[in-house]
Amino acid sequence: LIKLRYFNPAGSHSSGLLREDPRINTENIFPTIYKVIKRDIEYFPIYGGDWPTKDGTCVRDYIHITDLAEAHTSALKYSNSKKNLNLILNIGTGEGKSVIELIKTFSRVNNVKIPYKIMQRRLGDSPYLVANNSLALKLLDWNPKRTLKDICVDFWKSLKK
Repeated sequence: LIKLRYFNPAGSHSSGLLREDPRINTENIFPTIYKVIKRDIEYFPIYGGDWPTKDGTCVRDYIHITDLAEAHTSALKYSNSKKNLNLILNIGTGEGKSVIELIKTFSRVNNVKIPYKIMQRRLGDSPYLVANNSLALKLLDWNPKRTLKDICVDFWKSLKK
C-alpha cells in the first residue's frame, strides 16, 4: 500500500482538454484566478502580506497535475513490485513559490492582468508548505518535470478551449 500526499495540484493537461472546472464555487487558486479574469470578482484575495517569507505572502509547492498523474503511475508500478509495502510519500516539486510569484508568473506568461488585494490572514494558514519529496524521488521512477510557468500556461490554454 502506498499513500500519496499531494501538495497543491494545479493546472491542466497540456492539451487544454482536462482540467479542474473553474466555474464551480471553490476557493482553489486557479478557479479564483479564472473568476478574476472573467470579472466575476474584482481582485484576487491574498490572505496575509506579512508572513515571514521573501515577499510576505504564503509559499506553496504547486505541482502540475500531469506530474501528479505520472507519480500515481510510478507508485502503482513500484507497489506491484513489492510485498507488504506500507508507505506514505509526499508528491510535490520540493520547491516553494509565493502567492505573489504565482500571480506574477500567470500574468506575465499569459499576458493578462490579475489584480490582487492583500487581505487579513486566514485562521489555520501556514507561511510555508513545501513537500519533502526526497523519498518519492528515491523510490519511484518519477520526478516532477513541469514548472510553475507550465502550470500557468496549461491552465490558460484550457480556459480558451
